[in-house]
Amino acid sequence: MELKPVAERFVLHWGEMGSTWGVNRTVAQVHALLFIAGRPLHAEEIAETLGVARSNVSMSLRELQNWNLIRVVHLLGDRRDHFDVTSDVWNLFRTVVRERKSREFNPTVNVLRECTQSPDFSREDAGAQARIKETLALMEVLSTWADEMLALKPETLMKILKLGARIQNLVAKAKRTPKADGAS
Repeated sequence: MELKPVAERFVLHWGEMGSTWGVNRTVAQVHALLFIAGRPLHAEEIAETLGVARSNVSMSLRELQNWNLIRVVHLLGDRRDHFDVTSDVWNLFRTVVRERKSREFNPTVNVLRECTQSPDFSREDAGAQARIKETLALMEVLSTWADEMLALKPETLMKILKLGARIQNLVAKAKRTPKADGAS
């Protein structure tokens, strides 16, 4: 498979961004290639297209499967495993958010809960106790909000995202506008 210039730029950039997001560059490039190809690819084709070792592709595919970002499919007349990715950006977004929440966010919430429930918690200084409780409260609210947002239809979520800036402007305007009784 030969990538056209725009597809190649996308794959290379996705790989660079992967590093920024804490994902191995090749893993991100394999994901980008599968996404941009729009069809299932086998590991040899991925390795050849990206110019990386087959072993590197195998490890990247395993990582992407562990993240539920790709799935194995079989094509009639071909015994090799082919790999496919959703072409729906909302499904992709939901999967990434769900996986990161599960792997990174939820364990932190659990540790904060354990800290507040520990018999040793009362021996911590009052300021540390307050900061841990505040952090836990914020993370629990964010967790609930994320779950609610993930459950929405893409159209509804897009409307909410677009409303964000307008709501911020309304709140800022309300702060600047004096109340009717003369108080501000």
